Amino acid sequence: MAKANINLNELFADLADQFRDLNGRHPGQWPLAPRVLCAIGVALAVCAAGYFGYWSSQFEEQDAGLQLEEKLRGEYKLKTAQAINLDALRAQKAQVDQYVERLQKQLPSKAEMAALLTDINQAGSGRDLQFDLFKPQQVVIKDYYAELPIDLKITGNYHDIGAFTGDIANLSRIVTLNNLALNTGKDGTLTLEAVAKTFRYLDPEEVAAQRKAAADKKKAAKKS
Repeated sequence: MAKANINLNELFADLADQFRDLNGRHPGQWPLAPRVLCAIGVALAVCAAGYFGYWSSQFEEQDAGLQLEEKLRGEYKLKTAQAINLDALRAQKAQVDQYVERLQKQLPSKAEMAALLTDINQAGSGRDLQFDLFKPQQVVIKDYYAELPIDLKITGNYHDIGAFTGDIANLSRIVTLNNLALNTGKDGTLTLEAVAKTFRYLDPEEVAAQRKAAADKKKAAKKS
């Protein structure tokens, strides 16, 4: 044990001697230990400089490339699924188009609105109801259709008013009754106040105007 301690002490002493009096001497003339330690330090410095000056940017580019690859893989899977289901999607679109067309046929054109208003009026007159008010309001243009509200005030008995609402529901065109208020008069008659709303599809000029308004609104939003 004492011999081992002596050998270690001699080794440390020898290493310490190798680091003495290095100033003024060319590194090539240094003893082995300083030269090895200097080489390790230079190698570490080169690695650190290479990492921060060159490799780190490459690592960032690699990470960005991996993220882009994952994004493209997701888009590819989505488009592949859409391509596989293309026939089913086309069939579904055709069904939706047929449904929309069927609904549009229930909407009158601008030229047919007068006839529809007459049908509403006759639905009440045919039930011996008295129209105290039948006042069409301003047409409200929506995205895909136009809405015409009509203020109604009708007087009659309970059964005739109930039959009138049923007649409105059974019209060939879509008419809804909104904001209904039913009041009883002194003579026992009932007064129905409501807003009837009927709808029509937009003519080509109105559709073009709507599209232009939407495009202008989109441009204004981008500028702001």
